[in-house]
Amino acid sequence: MGTLTPEALEAWENRERRTVLTTVDANGAPDTVWILCVERYGDEGFVIANNSMSKTLANIENGCAGSLLYIAPERESYQVKGRIENHTEGPVFDDMKRWLDPKYPGRSAILLRSDEVWYGSKRVV
Repeated sequence: MGTLTPEALEAWENRERRTVLTTVDANGAPDTVWILCVERYGDEGFVIANNSMSKTLANIENGCAGSLLYIAPERESYQVKGRIENHTEGPVFDDMKRWLDPKYPGRSAILLRSDEVWYGSKRVV
């Protein structure tokens, strides 16, 4: 499992609010969605609140990997790639419910475990 570099962590703390999550279906077709409700999950990766993501969940159930892209203050991107899981109960779900604004349903918590980190076209982890 990869860990975020100090530069990637600083960029995360100062990123633009919107991030992008990409998964892939069983036929290899990508599905990309804008994400607003996402937080770091310790050193393991990121938790995304599933408020209404049917295609993404289907891709996760098929065992796909995922990629989270965020924009750093210098307008460069960081991309975190890794295994992706859906949690409907337990510690990951409870963590998501703790920080998620109650106006959102938070049906499940999607955990992207960091295996690779890219800064632009350069792999840093």
